[in-house]
Amino acid sequence: MLSRRDTLRIGAAGLSLAALGRSAFGAADTVKTAVDIDVPAGACDCHVHVFGDPNTFPFAADRVYTPPGASIEMLQDLHRALHIQRVVIVNPSVYGTDNACTLDAVRRIGPTARAVVVIGKATSRAALDEMAAAGARGVRVNLATGGTSDPTAAKAIIASVVEQIAPLNWHIQIYTSLSVIAALKDQLSQLPIPVVLDHFGGAKAALGPSQPGFDIVLDLVKSGRGYVKISGAYRASDKAPDFADATAMAQALVAANSDRIVWGTDWPHPNPPNQPRVPVSEITRPAQVDDGLLLNQLAKWVPDAAVRKKILVDNPARLYGFQGVG
Repeated sequence: MLSRRDTLRIGAAGLSLAALGRSAFGAADTVKTAVDIDVPAGACDCHVHVFGDPNTFPFAADRVYTPPGASIEMLQDLHRALHIQRVVIVNPSVYGTDNACTLDAVRRIGPTARAVVVIGKATSRAALDEMAAAGARGVRVNLATGGTSDPTAAKAIIASVVEQIAPLNWHIQIYTSLSVIAALKDQLSQLPIPVVLDHFGGAKAALGPSQPGFDIVLDLVKSGRGYVKISGAYRASDKAPDFADATAMAQALVAANSDRIVWGTDWPHPNPPNQPRVPVSEITRPAQVDDGLLLNQLAKWVPDAAVRKKILVDNPARLYGFQGVG
């Protein structure tokens, strides 16, 4: 972890994030515990980000944080350590609607990678078709990072995105709070395309499965209309290192419908919610997460190996269009 004194600045100093190198933010730093569960062939990490050299892939001027570098090579190191063979790269908020870094990563990794992109109202059908050919299978609507909590505004954003992508056989992925999900329950339950909810649906582990709004998430999952990513446990819980209090929520989601649950690391764990915000001229330190320990934790969340295979292999293959095994 970088100390405050060591916090690096970009912009005026002209420092490339790639210059941070593996020593500060190498993938091995996030796998402190060896994986001790049987990871089935074709397992997929359904939620990661790649942050490239800003000289090649510039960040959006209106971003709310600046991440450290997280290269394709670091991501592949991570997945070798975790015995993971497939990946879904999600375009992060710092790039706005510019998906170049994410799609470059998918192209370079090849057929074991897919993308979830971010679009705007001006994104053309031709551009969407190009992204589909490059490996995109869904669009993310990140309401949480952008601070959109008004249900009326959220409903309009979701409706616009669904209209744009409905002909593509894609899904819509939403990152927001339980209160917004509850307010939009009628819309979400009637969408003509699958809906995927990020990071436990925005639930808080300390409040457990009975917290207000979590029943709406469970209903979406149970009906088969919605998927939930049991990912980003550090966003739901502050009980590091294993975030054990997330277990009850994970088990409730799996019990509701194991065919609609997918798993992800949220590597490289950017913009932690419990960390003071710093200016975008400074690097925001990632959360300190042991990805090996969290993959092992999946065996506690989902004790049945056959169900874990659904979550790691079968469900991602259906949702993201992976072919074959491995």
